[in-house]
Amino acid sequence: MNYQSTRDSKISFSSAEAIKTGIAPDGGLFVPSEIPSLSASEIENIKNLSYVELADFVLGKFLTDYTAEEVHHCASNAYTKEKFESDTIAPLHKLNDNTHILELWHGPTCAFKDMALQILPYLLTKAMKKTGEEKEVIILVATSGDTGKAALEGFKDVEGTNIQVFYPVDGVSKIQKLQMATQLGKNVNVTAVKGNFDDAQTGVKKIFSNDDMRKKADELGYVFSSANSINWGRLVPQIVYYFYSYATLLKNNEIKMGDKINIVVPTGNFGNILAAFYAKSMGLPVNKLICASNKNNVLTDFINTGVYDRNRKFETTISPSMDILISSNLERFIYHMSGENASFVAECMKKLNEEGKYDIGAELTKKIKEIFVGGYASDEDTVETIKKTNEKYSYIPDTHTSVAIKVYEDYVKETGDNTKTVIASTANPFKFNQSVLSALVEEREMEGKDEFELLQMLSEKGNLNIPDSLNNLKKMDVRFKDVCNKEEMWDMVHTFLTNK
Repeated sequence: MNYQSTRDSKISFSSAEAIKTGIAPDGGLFVPSEIPSLSASEIENIKNLSYVELADFVLGKFLTDYTAEEVHHCASNAYTKEKFESDTIAPLHKLNDNTHILELWHGPTCAFKDMALQILPYLLTKAMKKTGEEKEVIILVATSGDTGKAALEGFKDVEGTNIQVFYPVDGVSKIQKLQMATQLGKNVNVTAVKGNFDDAQTGVKKIFSNDDMRKKADELGYVFSSANSINWGRLVPQIVYYFYSYATLLKNNEIKMGDKINIVVPTGNFGNILAAFYAKSMGLPVNKLICASNKNNVLTDFINTGVYDRNRKFETTISPSMDILISSNLERFIYHMSGENASFVAECMKKLNEEGKYDIGAELTKKIKEIFVGGYASDEDTVETIKKTNEKYSYIPDTHTSVAIKVYEDYVKETGDNTKTVIASTANPFKFNQSVLSALVEEREMEGKDEFELLQMLSEKGNLNIPDSLNNLKKMDVRFKDVCNKEEMWDMVHTFLTNK
């Protein structure tokens, strides 16, 4: 199977080339030339597979230039009990008869990004060998919080790779900032950007598409790649856990084969819910895909109106990983929904770049609304939902998962739809301890306490164990303190590479 650019279908790469390159030469994103179709019997049989076996099966359908042995090597090294606390990898927690929480945060950095970024280094290093690449790779990452740490941890000291992470200086939680600033490894660099996530993401994309910068990196002996979900190697592993959630429901006799489920995903960049769309397109029985946003509700408006308009105030919220107004992976979705119309996608992206908005039209909007539902939650809704979920179910969600729960509850009230539902839980509540605690204790109880005292307070309040990876941050030295303007991002990359 080959991979085409969303903006020019004539551009065609193997999966190894697409993973190595990260982004298409024309600035488009790589998409599979076809979406594999699974039979009902194939889907039913997945209930007997371990997570690694299921990853072998799903990834093997997409990465056809990798051998089965190569795919298994990647999956079996990424998804281990040591890294993910148990063999389950992605546990499904039953909240009530209709609602199940898919916990995607049991990996080393306590966020769902580990589900892909633990396997991407294996996929990428194999891609380098398969394509005969002799240069080292420099991975450029823009993060709204979780991707940065997960990518740093995944690529730490991986031979032949180097990683530069950019994050908005005031756009991540204190714990997220500490996780990145204290990162170990000889091949890592972290820089804060004056601006928001969209500024950081746009800056990274400009570096990728700048021929002069690419040439300078080449002269230094490096090629660019990405660990953001613009890289197909980051996105394709996320498809696996939606099949795994369905398999778990089958195994637990919560559903029968063929029963449809709803999937709710809190998302800003659209990658996590796009993976659910790919699963549905492959044959996973899905009723509705429910896209949950915070006050940066550009995706909600797009789903409801067909107009994508980033010309609005950028909101800083307590669910910072969704503080995004330019949802990169939406480009892939529009490509598929428009019948692989690359020229239409290119025109939409041109308008987004020049005018900050585009309109996909009534016909395509109607088609999308048959599959997708969009909703959003305010910070006040988010805090109240954490409080109510704990009181009702003795379960404490993080702020992003709380957004998803609130949007789902609104959907049920509006529609009466009692289809079994899986809610993607994207982060451990300890990563956003202050915001989560604000729903559980009085403000005065938190006054004067540092991040680690707040971790302890949340542990006691929720009878939860603090993850070692977070608790140990207090013993670690801050290595990275650089802050740059968005126009200086290439300078930071260049300095990092020349000083290696």
